[in-house]
Amino acid sequence: MPESVPSVPFIPSPRHPAHALDRAFLNMERRHPDVRWDAGGVAYLSGPPPSLADLRAYVGFRLPQLPLLKSRVEGGSRRPRWRPDEDFAVDRHVHEVVADGPEGWDPALHTALNAPFVPGTYWGIWLLHGHAPDRYAVCYRFHHACQDGAAAAMTFRAMLGEGKTSARPVPGKRRRADLPRRVGTAVGLATKFASGSLVGRGSRPALPFVPTGERRLWRGRVPADALRRIGAARGGSAHDVHLAALAGALAAWSERSGVPLPRVTALVPIDARRPDEDQTWGNRCFALPLELPVRTGPKGADAPRGSRGAHGGEGGDSPLWRVDRVMATTRKLRGDAWRQAIQDMVRFMPDRPTEWYLRRVLSPRVTDVMATSMPLADQGSLGDTQVTGTALLPLLVPGHLFGVGLSFFDTWAEVSFVADRALPRGESLPELWERAVAELEGTPAPG
Repeated sequence: MPESVPSVPFIPSPRHPAHALDRAFLNMERRHPDVRWDAGGVAYLSGPPPSLADLRAYVGFRLPQLPLLKSRVEGGSRRPRWRPDEDFAVDRHVHEVVADGPEGWDPALHTALNAPFVPGTYWGIWLLHGHAPDRYAVCYRFHHACQDGAAAAMTFRAMLGEGKTSARPVPGKRRRADLPRRVGTAVGLATKFASGSLVGRGSRPALPFVPTGERRLWRGRVPADALRRIGAARGGSAHDVHLAALAGALAAWSERSGVPLPRVTALVPIDARRPDEDQTWGNRCFALPLELPVRTGPKGADAPRGSRGAHGGEGGDSPLWRVDRVMATTRKLRGDAWRQAIQDMVRFMPDRPTEWYLRRVLSPRVTDVMATSMPLADQGSLGDTQVTGTALLPLLVPGHLFGVGLSFFDTWAEVSFVADRALPRGESLPELWERAVAELEGTPAPG
């Protein structure tokens, strides 16, 4: 057990009002109790696993630095507030799944992915072991009304990492004179995003499978520097490359599975925290739909006008065209003006418009997959055992094909696909994503 607990720069009030996004998720959970509104992550460790009692003691030791995990929502649906849970017990949150030898690993993992939360709790940790003497995993899952992905990454660092905050972009300090411009930009973007969610896609084909309600996890990984090199060569980011590779993987998956994909839109979360909000109750993320360039034609037949961009660029028969297409949308999101406007919308948008927008963008009539990425830490450990790999567990929305998460840990960029077990050839998606990254890396950048 470590000698000291990492400090957290922001500790909010013990009676913190629920945010509009929290209330939206709470209302959706109440209206659709049959839907699973949870997300999370898995850490894979090398070394002998702790006992369940030792893990519970360890988690209890870390919890003072994560006060939201010892809180509950009170006050009904109109004015809910996060309050300290006087009846909190670690035993109700930390559990164990023992695999029946090496062949029992997959069933043990799927048990942790699909186990219900104890009534009255918002999160849970599952210790997975028994498949090997020197390996185990820790699965953390949470209700989305309790946390978003950025806060969950902070939980990872407090529990298993070095306690450092992630390198996330935040808007610079603004003068009061900028307020009218900020209001105008925020209102304009709100109108743009709302109108975009209203664009009808017509009757979309039903899912190519009958959902079972049982989730599966499939993983892949590439060196993180590979994504960064490809992105830097085009003036973009590693996340741009991830989305472009996802589009390439979906094109190949469509061909293999026989599932037509005339159009695929990913829902991309945007961290909208202020600089002093590394750890908060609830959600501070906005979500934007982004059409993925899945379909490309020979000799650039499907490449839209202007897609070549300032870099010259290739037509629709080149993998790098996908990177340019993604960047055409994400470039504005990296600017201070849009990031500040998104932050203002998350902070000030009233409840009803927030819930309406969230319901719209989560609908399978608007988006097809959830796609998120998160920097976690340079290293992690639990006692004397070391974290060797990670996997995000993105929200799996009913009617979506799957959720995909990209975690940056150590020197690796690790992709995880979470889908219903009935998804055709879902297990091939990580390999197809890895191949798409290799194709992007092997294509020479323009001079």
